[in-house]
Amino acid sequence: MENQKSCFIISLDFELDWGVRATKPLEDYKDNLLGARSVIPVLLNIFHEYKIYTTWAIVGLLFFESRDEMLKNLPVKKPKYLNRNLSPYKYINNIGKDETEDPFHFAPSLIKMIASCHNQEIASHTFSHYYCLEEGSDIDSFKADLEASIKVAKKYNQTIKSLVLPRNQFNIEYKSVCKELGIKCYRGNERAWIYRGGYKPPEPLLKRAIRLDDHYFNIFGHNCYSIDSIDRELPYNIPSSRFLRPYYNKLKFLEPFRLRRILDDLTYAAKNRLIYHLC
Repeated sequence: MENQKSCFIISLDFELDWGVRATKPLEDYKDNLLGARSVIPVLLNIFHEYKIYTTWAIVGLLFFESRDEMLKNLPVKKPKYLNRNLSPYKYINNIGKDETEDPFHFAPSLIKMIASCHNQEIASHTFSHYYCLEEGSDIDSFKADLEASIKVAKKYNQTIKSLVLPRNQFNIEYKSVCKELGIKCYRGNERAWIYRGGYKPPEPLLKRAIRLDDHYFNIFGHNCYSIDSIDRELPYNIPSSRFLRPYYNKLKFLEPFRLRRILDDLTYAAKNRLIYHLC
């Protein structure tokens, strides 16, 4: 521990409309989604200037050049969620034909941009924004989903070694599949009880309120950890430390507290030579 340096990890989820369709209509969220297209080049320039290593966890469906190509490469086994709105497959016939016509469901130009930058890792956010703890998920469809994600990434000469699961839902029974398919690490949950198991709606209002408070005020600690505390079994669990919440105009008066919360975490990690994982 004496020679260990502090480590700052950034992982970014990249899903466009595949990750929000189940909970929000496209019209309510399209400005945010289109904003990602202008923000990503700016972030890449910043990361390049300051030599910041970042993991981009990308939904596999975004890799395709066209809807026809997408339809030809869907996994045979698909999750049979009890809540059918969670599955993106029911929407595919209604999306545009390519990135020009539909910038919400295709992103090959952005993926190529990320892949061409040094120090940027492309990871999997699963193929279909797969929910591991929802009723109707199973190990066979999860394996098929992950295999499809790994396959499509090879188009860009990318070998998938890292996995970021939607809503941070990790099913321990699927760990053997990750190892079998060459996944070296995945993003786990913060260790405080309020975060265990990831996010699985609907959740009690009190639990949501406590978790929201923790983003602005230090209720459950800094969520930093030493490298020695990481389990020595593949795939490695690299727990999240802090979710970088998007800006909400209604809560803008709390923004200084949110920034201070993260900066205090970083300072604590640096002083104690610990790992801090921002996502």
